Amino acid sequence: MEFKDNIPIYLQIQDYLFRQIATGKMRPGDKLPSVRALAVELTVNVNTVQRALRELSDKGYIYTKRGEGNFVTDNEDLIADSQERLVNRELAEFVVRMKELGIGEDQLVAVLERYLQEQIS
Repeated sequence: MEFKDNIPIYLQIQDYLFRQIATGKMRPGDKLPSVRALAVELTVNVNTVQRALRELSDKGYIYTKRGEGNFVTDNEDLIADSQERLVNRELAEFVVRMKELGIGEDQLVAVLERYLQEQIS
């Protein structure tokens, strides 16, 4: 994972794990790697990983079983909500980039429809 300089690392780790959950790469009830394993994998300080996990836990995306580790929430409504929020965030970024390219709303819809048709064919 490559970290951006302008965003705190713990937030980037939090976003990375959030995406893993929202995209289904980490499923409800799955055990997360240990704090140490994540720190080694991501080449960051253990405290940074702990802060990211604490924030995810505070938001309900993961929970801790004492002596066993951290697990992805079983709350499917929360996961569905996270997927919707992720889609909306991606769409917002996409629309901003298209506007920067000078593509208006009507043109954007037409281009997107054409692209989707080509993908289906």
